[in-house]
Amino acid sequence: MSEHRRKQPPSPSGGRAAARRGGQQPTPPPSGGRRTGGGPPPGDPGRRDVPTGSPSGSHGGRAEGPDIIGGGKDSGGEPYQGRAAARRAAQGHGRRRGGAGSGPGGPAGRGGQGAGRRPGKKRFIDYPRFGKDGWRRWMPSWRQVTALCIGFIGTLVGIAGIAYAMVDVPDVNKASQAQNNVYYWADGSRMVTGGGSVNRQNIPYAKIPKAMRDAVISAENKSFETDKGVDPKGIARALFNMARGGETQGGSTITQQYVKNTMLDQSQTVSRKFKELFISIKVGRTVSKNDIMAGYLNTSYFGRGAWGLQAAAQTYYGVDAEKLNPSQCAMLAALLKGPTYYDPNGNENIDRSATAAANKVRAESRWGSILDNEVRFGHMSAAERAKYTTFPMPQGLKAQAGMSGQIGYLVSTANNYIIQHSSPKITQDMLDRGGYQIYTTFDKAKVDALKVSVEKVQADRIKPGAGHMYTGGDPQFKGDADTNVQFGAASVVPGDGKIVAIYGGPGMDKGEFNNNADTAGVPVGSTFKPFVLAAAMTYGTNYSDGKPLTPDSKYNADDLIPIKDHDGNQIMNKGEVFKQKNESSYKWGYVTLNKAMEQSINSPFVQLGEDVGLDKVKDVALKSGILESSMEATQNVASFSIGTSTPSAIRMANAYGTFADSGVSVEPYSVTKVLHDGDTDHAFKKPERTKTVALQPAVADTVTQVLQNVVKKGTGKAALELHRDVAGKTGTTDTDGGTRSAWFVGYTQQLSTSVVMFRQDSKKKQLQPMAGTGGPSSTTHGGDIPATIWTDYMKKALGNADDPGFPKPGKVGDGKTINEKGAPSPTPSMSTPPTPSTSPTPSQTPSQEPSETPTWQPPTDTPSPTDTPRCSIFNPQDCNSSSPPSSPTPTDTGPPGRNNNNGGTRGSSG
Repeated sequence: MSEHRRKQPPSPSGGRAAARRGGQQPTPPPSGGRRTGGGPPPGDPGRRDVPTGSPSGSHGGRAEGPDIIGGGKDSGGEPYQGRAAARRAAQGHGRRRGGAGSGPGGPAGRGGQGAGRRPGKKRFIDYPRFGKDGWRRWMPSWRQVTALCIGFIGTLVGIAGIAYAMVDVPDVNKASQAQNNVYYWADGSRMVTGGGSVNRQNIPYAKIPKAMRDAVISAENKSFETDKGVDPKGIARALFNMARGGETQGGSTITQQYVKNTMLDQSQTVSRKFKELFISIKVGRTVSKNDIMAGYLNTSYFGRGAWGLQAAAQTYYGVDAEKLNPSQCAMLAALLKGPTYYDPNGNENIDRSATAAANKVRAESRWGSILDNEVRFGHMSAAERAKYTTFPMPQGLKAQAGMSGQIGYLVSTANNYIIQHSSPKITQDMLDRGGYQIYTTFDKAKVDALKVSVEKVQADRIKPGAGHMYTGGDPQFKGDADTNVQFGAASVVPGDGKIVAIYGGPGMDKGEFNNNADTAGVPVGSTFKPFVLAAAMTYGTNYSDGKPLTPDSKYNADDLIPIKDHDGNQIMNKGEVFKQKNESSYKWGYVTLNKAMEQSINSPFVQLGEDVGLDKVKDVALKSGILESSMEATQNVASFSIGTSTPSAIRMANAYGTFADSGVSVEPYSVTKVLHDGDTDHAFKKPERTKTVALQPAVADTVTQVLQNVVKKGTGKAALELHRDVAGKTGTTDTDGGTRSAWFVGYTQQLSTSVVMFRQDSKKKQLQPMAGTGGPSSTTHGGDIPATIWTDYMKKALGNADDPGFPKPGKVGDGKTINEKGAPSPTPSMSTPPTPSTSPTPSQTPSQEPSETPTWQPPTDTPSPTDTPRCSIFNPQDCNSSSPPSSPTPTDTGPPGRNNNNGGTRGSSG
């Protein structure tokens, strides 16, 4: 381009162009002389101006490079190239300043590309992108994005191919190998070996009924015959849940579930899920559908320790699998959704919501749905479906080998604790697979002692067929009163929560599968009253301005007094004013709370609970260790304060341990360590002895002092035979049909123990009245048979251990006594309690326990363990008579409530 440009005549002195060049760039020094002009020398790192020339000089009389930026010749004698060259020079200079061009000293470019510019070095991965400024420099090109995607997909395909080649098709025979669990006593000695996956027998595809295959496909995977073995949506859903920390999910196809069943590693991890995925794909491609179906049904868990269809058929219906009818097949298919919640027998010890009644409803609904789906998917005709209208109720439970006597209940208690305290959860079917070593808190000597004490008293007092007939007024219960009598008991270390002994029943091997030590459904009666007293001493009442009451505070203890709610309004029941009944019609007048607890009088505690607030009573019970689930059904009814809730024997023993340890609450536990195949199972959470201050020490110790009086001169006198400092409370729950449960819960500083007695229909699972149980001399209340069992056991359990007694209680609040409105001035009653009567003749003061004494006499001020017959809210005339009241009309429709029509009245006594 410069070859055709017209050259301008040079100025003799260089002119203004030379002046400009002289000001814009340095003049090269003459050879051998000093450089003139400002700025750093050529090649200096700090030099930022345009170079003065090319090291190669000129070519053909033509100046090259971007150095020529003015007209004529510069001070170095270079010819002038014009404004176009100047613009190119400026552009090259800008590129060099931007860092994209070559620095001075590079080869001269042609066509005005600049003498000092070096071309950029070509990179294999052009990122950040060459020659781009700003955000474009960091934005990858479409070629780069495409290459990255292809590389990523190729890598995944390669990994998947390797994984696919490395995984093996599962072996059903290996999965069916039996592994037992080993349980250990607290001292480390072996308790029992069992509970593993021994109840399994594989059968070939030909022996699996078509009805069973159709039921499973209709219930679990309708596309089984045509799918490739995996469900991408289900896999994505499971991975998403695991990534966000949610509950893990299994495969949704039968093939995936079969693979999961046969994988010996049951850990819920992402790596295991990926492995399961690749195995499922391989199984779907290499294994026939018949073999997959047979493998799935041979490895599935049906509950009750039954693995596989053959074991399930025998366990639930007592027949071989090939003899199952379509209705029974649909029922067994329903269990695959989760036997804990679909076994009609119930699994309440695992989950309190899995009652027999609730499970039967769920199972029957799913059974019907499966049969309907079989018609819908073409596996069954509508005419055949119409034959199956009656739910095929399975047979009862059967004991596993080695689970005789108390061992079955101990293992059940330990398993339930592991299930509830493991994360991710160790499930019942995982425990049934076996391979676990489980270390418990159970003390063999104490377990044996508790069993002997229950069986000793039971043999002496409960004699079915001996003529102990029901003496209540309900004709539906006429007959032997000593049938269906059940006992439960538990013993816990206060301040630690360690469960050292339980009595769950006569034994699973004898057909009694309900663990009575951990059962829910038996009301605790007056053993709940200490929580009401503790709440009053903690929160005060609606009339005390938040100031706590003391045991010397007085309340009206008369029978059938109208009860007012927390706002002072009368509580209504079926349109009538609710009046709380006691166990007798004796007019106590105003008595101290200490006296009311001692004689287990109901009416003062029902009104006290309302005055304190039932929410605060519940709060104290929760902090002490009672589970909320056992109080939910009756927490808003007036009788809540006298024990309509249904905690287990374990929970009651532990909650009373809170009083024993001066208000410090701990969680009960039965397992200390779990190993799997010899290694610690990290899913199980080792119990932490976190102690919570549930009550002020002064409050807890004062409750203990009151409960000592219950034993010394109240309804719990049977415990005096222990000859130690003992605190305890009796409890009896009554409906109009009679006593339904009897409790005694007591403690020393070393041990807290609860004993419960009740009658229950083994088929209907309903409580029955105990009027007449134990013979004519029995009073069928907590101070009789349960207290006798408690005392006999505690003698053996404590042996010759020291008797540390109980701490002296501190002052509650300011120590001032605040009475109920209308009560007389307070008089001290806690300082010098009266001496119990030692007369061999029963005194005439009524206790609040039921009695079989036929003659009623006016009471005196001397306490007595006997009582008059009960009266009923529906027969108030009997409660105001000086003669024995007539038998009340029985009802079991629930406790009274506020302005509700829940029927009948449930009383509670000591």
